[in-house]
Amino acid sequence: MVRPSWSRVPALSAGVLLATALTGCALLGDAGNATTSGQQGSATPTPTGNLVTLMQRLGGDGPVRTLDVEPTGRWQCRDCAGDGVDATGALNPEQTSRLQRMLADPALARETDQARRYRQLCIGVLTSTLLIPPGLTVTIQDCPGEPAPPVAYEVLLLLTQATPADDKG
Repeated sequence: MVRPSWSRVPALSAGVLLATALTGCALLGDAGNATTSGQQGSATPTPTGNLVTLMQRLGGDGPVRTLDVEPTGRWQCRDCAGDGVDATGALNPEQTSRLQRMLADPALARETDQARRYRQLCIGVLTSTLLIPPGLTVTIQDCPGEPAPPVAYEVLLLLTQATPADDKG
């Protein structure tokens, strides 16, 4: 479950959405290359799987929490708790395996913003965006009455429960 301190957060503004999209494109370009080179047997082995990035916004002008999780389970969080502090760590092997299974689930492609024709409906709620290669974006708002896409929501829960996600703002 998403921690209570993140339960009600204003939606992203248009400027933040643009910055998020541009950041996501840059991240996805790097992630796609790492995954592809590993699958083609490059000299530097990269585990097969998907890099996933989670971006969360607390408040209309609050900080953006960014979490990158590699296929190995290693993660790096920037501004983890909204206090400017970065952290690193690793998921345990079971969490890593579970995450990669969810990211490989074909149902996830039906949960993308494009497939759902997603548009932000709420103001004042937590907005979480998952960026998954190759160019998939899934946005989830903690919006009353809005159903969460099931596979993406499970990914969100795993990531928020296994990494620092407390708001100190």
